[in-house]
Amino acid sequence: MCISGILLGVRGGGVYLMKKSIYIFSNGELKRKDNTFFIEKEDGKKNYLPIENINDIYIFGEVSVTKKFLELMSQKEIVLHFFNYYGYYSGSFYPREHYNSGYMILNQSKYYFDKEKRLNLARSFVNGSYINMSKVLTYYNNRGRHVEEYILRIDNLAEKIQTSESIEELMAIEGNMRNYYYQSFEKIIDNDDFKFQQRTKQPPKNYLNAMISFGNSLLYVAILSEIYKTHLDPRIGYLHTTNNRSFTLNLDLSEIFKPIIVDRTIFKLVNTNMITADDFDKNMGGILLSEKGRKAFIKEFEDKMNSTIRHPKLGRNVSYRRLIRLECYKLQKHFMGEEIYEPFKARW
Repeated sequence: MCISGILLGVRGGGVYLMKKSIYIFSNGELKRKDNTFFIEKEDGKKNYLPIENINDIYIFGEVSVTKKFLELMSQKEIVLHFFNYYGYYSGSFYPREHYNSGYMILNQSKYYFDKEKRLNLARSFVNGSYINMSKVLTYYNNRGRHVEEYILRIDNLAEKIQTSESIEELMAIEGNMRNYYYQSFEKIIDNDDFKFQQRTKQPPKNYLNAMISFGNSLLYVAILSEIYKTHLDPRIGYLHTTNNRSFTLNLDLSEIFKPIIVDRTIFKLVNTNMITADDFDKNMGGILLSEKGRKAFIKEFEDKMNSTIRHPKLGRNVSYRRLIRLECYKLQKHFMGEEIYEPFKARW
C-alpha cells in the first residue's frame, strides 16, 4: 500500500520496503540469486527482494550474509547498516568507494590539520544546529507552547560560537544548547509519559531518551549513505574528532538536521499517539523502543525524509534526503575552494 508517497510493503512480516531503503527485522541469511537477492529465513522460506533504485539496507534481525551477496551489494553500490538486538547501530558495510578521489581526501585532510580552517567548519556545524533548533522552538512558541525561556538561553549561548577558540569549547557550547533545547520537549509534547529529565544513553532511562537515541541513529546512517554517493570521505570529521570511530563527518552533518528531521518526527509520533508508553521494552537495563515502536518510528522517519520543501536557491521542491546530499555537495565545493560553506537553515 502507498502511504504519504512511500511504498510500505510488508514482505513476509519482517521485511519492509520503503521508497529507497529496505528494513529487515527477520532472522535468516541474505543470499544472491543471479542479479537479485533474497533472505532465506530460519524456516527455509525465501523472500526475494528488489534491488533496483535501492540506496541502503537496514538490518535489525539476526542475519548472516554470503560473499556473493556482498559482491552484489558492491556492484550495485548499496550500503548495509547493522543494528544489534537492542536497536543500537553497530556498524556498516561500506562498499568500495566508486566516487572517492585522492584529491578530495587530501583537501579534506588539509582542512582538518589546519587549526583555523577546521575551527571555522566546526563553528558552521554548531551554528547550523543552533539556527535549526531555534527555528523549531520558535515554531512551537508561536503555537502556544511557551518555550521563550529556552529560546533565550540558547540565544545567549549562541553568541559564544564565533568567538570560541577550540573544538572542545565548541562542543561544550553545542552540548549546553542542546540540553536546554531538549528540556523544552516537555512543553512541546505535553504528555506526562514523555518527560526529558536529562539526556541518557546506552541505555536510555526514559521513553523520550529512547526515541531520541533511535532517531539519531537512523539519521547518522542515512547521512552516511548520502555521503557515499559523493566524493567526500566520511572518516574525516571536523566538529567530531577523527579518531578510532569509523565515521565522523556524518556526525558533523547530523547536528544540522537533527532538529528538523528527528525531533519533528518525535513530536508528531507522540502528539498524535502513533507511539505511546506501550511501545517500549522496559526490561533491558533501561528503556528501549519495542519492535512495534521501531517500525512505527521508521515509517514516520522515512515519510519525513521523503517529504519535500521548496529550496530557496534551486527554486523547486526537494526532499529532505536530497537536502542532505546537497549539503555534501556544498562541503565538496568548500574543500575545493569554490565557495564558503554555509549550513542549511530551515525556514520554519
